[in-house]
Parts: sequence; structure tokens; C-alpha cells
Amino acid sequence: MGYTVGVLDPAARTRSSPDADRVKRTAPRPRLGLGLGIALAAIATVVWSGSFVTSRALHDRVPPVQQAFWRWVVALAALAPFAARSAWRQRHVLRRHLGFLLLASLLGIAAYNTLVNQAALSTSAGTMGMIMAALPVLMAVYERVGGVRLGVRRIVGMLIACAGVLLLMGGGRPSLDFGAGDLWMAGAAACFASYSALLRHKPREIDGLAFLFAAFVLGTVMLLPVYAVSLAVQGPFDPTPSTVGPILYIGVFSSALAFFAWSRAIALIGAARAGAVYYLQPVCVAALSYVVLGEETSLAQLLCMALILGGVVLSAG
Repeated sequence: MGYTVGVLDPAARTRSSPDADRVKRTAPRPRLGLGLGIALAAIATVVWSGSFVTSRALHDRVPPVQQAFWRWVVALAALAPFAARSAWRQRHVLRRHLGFLLLASLLGIAAYNTLVNQAALSTSAGTMGMIMAALPVLMAVYERVGGVRLGVRRIVGMLIACAGVLLLMGGGRPSLDFGAGDLWMAGAAACFASYSALLRHKPREIDGLAFLFAAFVLGTVMLLPVYAVSLAVQGPFDPTPSTVGPILYIGVFSSALAFFAWSRAIALIGAARAGAVYYLQPVCVAALSYVVLGEETSLAQLLCMALILGGVVLSAG
């Protein structure tokens, strides 16, 4: 009888429970989530820009595989105090989704960064950033295949930004004339775009930090045999401040911090919109490579960067 009276009572229908009021007060506002997601994607993009410059700076001192291996060892050490306990608590869940974790670790951890380091042997940091700026197009295609509607404004913005990237690569005219290093970077872009699209399908029962920690562990294990071969063939690198310092940067900031920020950004705003922010990459890389490595930036490149920024603003809105 109490249930029947409660349903028929108009006051009961309009009253909200304390739990419901608390949910309403704590629920994130959509615009707040959009702004936070864009900010996190921008943070990851800026930090990753530094890693391209670092890889280029280390290309003649640290072999690509060794650089990638120690990057993730440092990242694991930085992330462990915050994520190891969570990963241990969720070990049964992680084991149940081992196939997903292996694929994500292969694409985003083991393969992507190794290919970036390999590309740095024969191409400039600026060119690396320009090629990587094409990956949001792949990410948007993945989302569209998955049934996500991108909207005319975002598509137009991505096309404008992509046109700016092509002009930037061609020195003022579209160009697809890639060298060996450019092809390595194209492979890296494909791996990271696939990894970012895969993040949208991360099982909800896996905590974000636990996922990152497990992916870092698996990626490091995958690199271990190749690292051993590199040691045998190329020998170890010389651990000086000029080599250890950059590896610490890419391990702590470009790996632990940036990957966490990127994962949260995709969870909040999706891979396509986060990818639009990623178009800032060539601008950031060009600026850093000029300051750190002395790589020149022409007026035509600056104008193309302005075109990229305009596309980013349009796509992220």
C-alpha cells in the first residue's frame, strides 16, 4: 500500500531524494567536460612535441630501441606509486581482457615510440611533427566507421588543418614525396591513431591508471627481446647527463603524464575531437626544434601553421 500511495501522491512525484540531489550537484557539466578534455589533449600534445625534439637530439647517441626501452622503464617507475596497487587489485579483470591489453600495448607502447625513434635517424623533428599531424584524420575515420557522427563543422576544420599540414610539408605546395624517415613516421602515426581509436573501447571495469600501468608493463616486456638484440649488435649507450636527462624527460612527462592526459581526454571528448587538438603538434614541434636544435622555420611554414591553428579552433568547437 505504501508503494501505491507514493506513486499517486503528486508531492512524492516532485520530491527528489537526497541521493538524487547529490548526483545532480556532482554530475559534470557537458561544457566543463569539453573544456577539460580539450585542455588535457593540448597538454599531451605539447609534451609529446618535446619528445620528438628529444628523439631527434638523441638520434646519434642512443639507439632507437634502447631509447624506447628505457623510456618505458622510467615511465613505469614514475607511474608505479600511483597505479601499481590499483593494477594489483584489478589483476583478475586485467587477465580477463589480456587480448585487448596486448593489442593496445603493441600499438601505443612498443611499436609507436620505437618507430618515432627510428624516424629520427633520418628526418628532422619538424618533419616528424608535420607527419604526425595527419593522424587525427585516421582517428576521425576510425570513429566514423564505429558509427560516430562527426558533424560538418568538425570535418571542415579537419580538412583545413590537413591542408595546412600538406602545404607545410611541401614548403608551400602539397607534397607526398616521403623519404625513409618520413615512412617510419607514417607507420608511427598509423600505430598511434589505431591505439587512440582502441582506447574508446577500453572495458569500463578497468581503471584508467591500472590500464596504463598494465600497458606500460606489457609494452616494456615486448621490447625486451629487441632491446637485447640492440645491445648485442650496437652496444649500450653512454649514460651521461646529455643522454640520461632527455630519457628521464620522455619517461616521466612524455610517457606517464602525457599518456594519462591523452587517455582522459579521449574518455571525455572522443578520439576525433582530441585528434583535432593534436593538429597543434607541428606548430609546437617547429617552435621547439628551432629553439633547441636550431631548425629554421620559413615564412611559408608560419603561414601554414596559422592555417592549422584555424582548423584546430574550428574542429574543437
